[in-house]
Amino acid sequence: MNTFHLEILSPERIFYTGDCQSLTLPISDGMIGIMAHHSPLTAAIPDGEITFTDSNGKMVVCAVTHGMADVADNCVTVLCESALYPHEIDEESERKAAQEAMLEMKSKQGKKDYILWQLSLNKAVNRLKVKKKNQNI
Repeated sequence: MNTFHLEILSPERIFYTGDCQSLTLPISDGMIGIMAHHSPLTAAIPDGEITFTDSNGKMVVCAVTHGMADVADNCVTVLCESALYPHEIDEESERKAAQEAMLEMKSKQGKKDYILWQLSLNKAVNRLKVKKKNQNI
């Protein structure tokens, strides 16, 4: 099977670098699949789940926090705020973060603070969804 090079990078670490067979990314209006020799593309990535099949045929899943993806020359680079394997997600701390964000969003505050808490809520909820969906991986 044809492969392409994939890099998933966050400020904290190089999450993955290597060849893969296929990749599925969240984009603003749904999901997009990438295979070898995909046409050039640059896309914003919202909080969501990335899945890819590595060169050995193993499916890998991760939760990502917003970023961008660039596809060019049979190489995909994903830059995101964070990337975590499902087993790295601490369910209890994400639930606490979601509850705190919901409480803060209900309090009277400025628009900027509201948006920041909304982003925190989205991140926590996304991680919980990825963890729950992939508990057996």
